[in-house]
Amino acid sequence: MDDFKALRTFLLAAERHNFAAVARELGVTPASITRTIAALEQDLGVQLFVRTTRRVSLTSAGAAYAARLRPAMQAVEDARSELIDAHRADAGTLRINAPMSFGMRVLPAVLADFRAAHPNIRAEVSLSDEMVDIVDADFDLAVRISGPPSDKFTIWRKICPIARYLVAAPDTPFAAVSHPNELPRDACLAFSPDSRGETWPLSHGTTHVEITAGRPICANNGEFLASMAAAGQGVALLPDFIVAEALAAGRLVRVLPDWAPPPIWLTLYYPPYHRLPPRVAAFSDFFESRMQAGERSTPGAA
Repeated sequence: MDDFKALRTFLLAAERHNFAAVARELGVTPASITRTIAALEQDLGVQLFVRTTRRVSLTSAGAAYAARLRPAMQAVEDARSELIDAHRADAGTLRINAPMSFGMRVLPAVLADFRAAHPNIRAEVSLSDEMVDIVDADFDLAVRISGPPSDKFTIWRKICPIARYLVAAPDTPFAAVSHPNELPRDACLAFSPDSRGETWPLSHGTTHVEITAGRPICANNGEFLASMAAAGQGVALLPDFIVAEALAAGRLVRVLPDWAPPPIWLTLYYPPYHRLPPRVAAFSDFFESRMQAGERSTPGAA
């Protein structure tokens, strides 16, 4: 362990170029860092640093040694982290990103029950309807309602299909249409992250129709569109968990129930793990079990 600590100290000093900064970071005295580096140089028989009153710089030998040492030390750190993680499935922090509506309506009950079973796991939840870069944003996983990821590095796990319905207020004329072509284009409300509208591919048996939506209203939030539809502003195509409560209460009715859009999937996205960390794996299995058991149909959100 002493040799390992000495090598870690050396690499940190190679990055910081300042023994005092290294000492502050490690919580020891600058004299301790000086002694550690001096002992390492004596053991190797090579000068690793050139010291001045303001900073230290690597010698050519020190730079070469650091370059060879970094990958090996990273491998040791990775092995250490994997070993610790393997025995900490019930502790630590889980960083989750989820869509706004789903996060408000469905996720709280699932997360509450998960934490009841894993009380030492701390959750950090971020809600957004945009497709975030979970690697750059440092999330452990993201819940999404979508197709497969566009980048080849993200891991994608299909959980279950999500039903979507065309809905409108019951007292509007377009609530009683019998064919998609009867839908007024000025009444088709679009879910669109970029406000460019959307296309509704609808099928009835072997008959397929595409409807362009978004002429009257575009929005990047399903709850908003459900409220606009309930206010008589048009027809919206929305996931079941957003409209279930309004349908049950009669504020919305299904439009063209015999015409179905293609399925979309409730999914989990992960960074490119070699192996899911135990906390992430435990939550993923719990989440999948609850969703496949019908948790999302409880009044509650994409």
